[in-house]
Amino acid sequence: MSDHADLSALLLSRIRDVADYPEPGVMFKDITPLLADPKAFDALTDALADVARRADATKIVGLEARGFILGAPVAVRAGLGFIPVRKAGKLPGATLRQSYDLEYGSAEIEVHAEDLGAEDRVLVVDDVLATGGTAEASVQLIRRAGAEVAGLAVLMELGFLDGRARLEPALAGAPLEALLTV
Repeated sequence: MSDHADLSALLLSRIRDVADYPEPGVMFKDITPLLADPKAFDALTDALADVARRADATKIVGLEARGFILGAPVAVRAGLGFIPVRKAGKLPGATLRQSYDLEYGSAEIEVHAEDLGAEDRVLVVDDVLATGGTAEASVQLIRRAGAEVAGLAVLMELGFLDGRARLEPALAGAPLEALLTV
């Protein structure tokens, strides 16, 4: 069995399916058992830090909220800075804000304006790529801050939601790496 297959098996074994959450008909992928297992969490952190190194990233952006949990240790492991992208209204001081559409309505995310600049190559880290709306907005926000997008790395891609198709044009050739596709 290859290293990738070993990693995939370990990660999958620590992700719990929760039926009908947050609403009937949805199968929620709960990563809290993975986070509670130090061996699995360490392996995940190593794998994402390798993605950051291959992308020649200078900073990690983590998307609220699970992207904070995954992205911060990846930044430390890779020796990079960590920048949180938050829901609108959560950051003090000068921010850049980006709106995006949801299934019903819209939302906004923001970043501190001074945290990113032209010298930065940014890897976006999150737990799940679903429809791609939040990730697409984060890519737009990073570029508006003047930084380059080095790519997007996620633990898990929900392939049936086709977020990759939505996101790839926004990435403009930057890699999209999912450790697992379900």
